[in-house]
Amino acid sequence: MSNAPPGLRKVLVVDDDPVIGKSFDRVLSGRGYAVITAANGEEALKKLSAEAYDVVFTDIKMPGMSGIEVAKRVKASQPWLPVVIVTGYGTVENEARAREAGVSGFLRKPLSPEMIVGTTELTLVAPMAEVAPAVADIVETPAPTAVAAETKTGSRVKDIALFLAAPFIGLVYMLLFPFVGMFLLARVAFQAREKKLEAEAAVGRSPLKSVALFLAAPFIGLVFAIGAPFIGLVLLVRAALKAQVKADKNE
Repeated sequence: MSNAPPGLRKVLVVDDDPVIGKSFDRVLSGRGYAVITAANGEEALKKLSAEAYDVVFTDIKMPGMSGIEVAKRVKASQPWLPVVIVTGYGTVENEARAREAGVSGFLRKPLSPEMIVGTTELTLVAPMAEVAPAVADIVETPAPTAVAAETKTGSRVKDIALFLAAPFIGLVYMLLFPFVGMFLLARVAFQAREKKLEAEAAVGRSPLKSVALFLAAPFIGLVFAIGAPFIGLVLLVRAALKAQVKADKNE
């Protein structure tokens, strides 16, 4: 038993170097914490099974059981209990193994009072702060993700359909546009002729020029009808290609 005064948060420091435990005790004892030390992993597990602690700091390299093994054992029996690795061997491999064990963080030697206090307070607050984001991720994330995926898929299908339909739209356009163009040109020519005749009648001039323009209108319409479908088809294909490029960029 630790014989810690009631009401204090209990911190277990596991390290074969007694200086580390004394450093934690000196820094935290006057801040509302009771510091209990263990010289190795086996002793630490015995103390953890005997009473409850608020946080565990364990060295990563110790005789016998390593700090990572201590973290695994603690998380297996008390998954809610935060474990912080204290290490002078901050390699990528060690950190990866420690994270797989479920540790809450790392405290690297040499230690300072600010590091000890800051890490202790942050570790004790973090579990409560992480509850809300975790719930929010479960409830809110799937719906926007599904909607975004569905919207993206629908846009992609629409772009492909437009691209495939462009030649057929162009064909219909080629077949109909000459007749529409000739009708519009004939209408414009007829209206121009009527206005010209009215104007020339008012000034007493011969309507010969207007008659020539009226007779030439069908030939102008024919030239326009032959060339316009090809121009229209080129414009439609260009628009379809632009739509496809835009769809590819949005992916």
